[in-house]
Amino acid sequence: MDWSPEREGDGVGLRSSPTYRQRRLGAELRRMRERSGLSSYEMAARLGMKQPQLSHIEAGRTTIGVERLRALASESGVSDAPYIEALIEMEQASGKGWWSAHRDKVPASRMDMAELEAGADAILCYEPTFVPGLLQTREYATAIHRAGYVHTSHEEDELAVAFRVERQQVLTGEQAPRFHAVVNEAALHASLGSPGVMRTQLKRLIELSRLPHVTIQIFPFDGPVPFGTPFTLIEPSVKELSTVLVAHIEQSLYLGDADAIARYNTSFAKMCEMALPPVDATVSPEARSGKDSLGLIQRLLYPLL
Repeated sequence: MDWSPEREGDGVGLRSSPTYRQRRLGAELRRMRERSGLSSYEMAARLGMKQPQLSHIEAGRTTIGVERLRALASESGVSDAPYIEALIEMEQASGKGWWSAHRDKVPASRMDMAELEAGADAILCYEPTFVPGLLQTREYATAIHRAGYVHTSHEEDELAVAFRVERQQVLTGEQAPRFHAVVNEAALHASLGSPGVMRTQLKRLIELSRLPHVTIQIFPFDGPVPFGTPFTLIEPSVKELSTVLVAHIEQSLYLGDADAIARYNTSFAKMCEMALPPVDATVSPEARSGKDSLGLIQRLLYPLL
């Protein structure tokens, strides 16, 4: 049930666990208001509501409605039409997709990531230890979960793997986003399961690199010291609404402030410059003028025969 003015302040009808999209919309509305110099009391009065209602909106606990959203943007002096329309899309989105079938089966953070990926124009990721999730084979993903540092049941592992594999449809569906991954060479040396698991995974990287929107680069051991933390930068059509997901064993961080987005964009660009040229399976061995990502992957394949 959405907020109604008659029930302001009683806590009835508020979302107990807002999704990332809902929290991010609220955070964007709060930033707009704060940049205008208006307090929450002043903005609420201009929008014809009470301050507690606006506070709940800015926390993602309730909706604002399209007309009030436009009014808030106007009162904040924001006239960027694409940005405002993107916020309206966030407000009106149902949050339903293929991931809805997994509700209450996987952590909410994974549901949030799937929803972000579904609306992305570009996905940029860096992985120092594992092959990125969207590029993993089922066997590789299963081996990772079974050898994980956190104790989980067999059923939890199976649900997690099924969810990860289903996420991969974003790379092969219609209007697939641009996907660019930089993977540390260390991730390609891991012993997970039988040699066949790693061999199939390495071949999978070459296979996916043939997709026109997929770019894969390997960061070699003999290169500069790489960034130590895995992260994914998810960019929608309005770059200002990008999100950086910084993976952590306990709880991943979702960062949406402009400084974080700029900082991780810069880090990713530097790693692309330092990594080997992208995997390009269309180039014949004799046409290569130096070391590249495909050559390194092929070299690692031979001992796994």
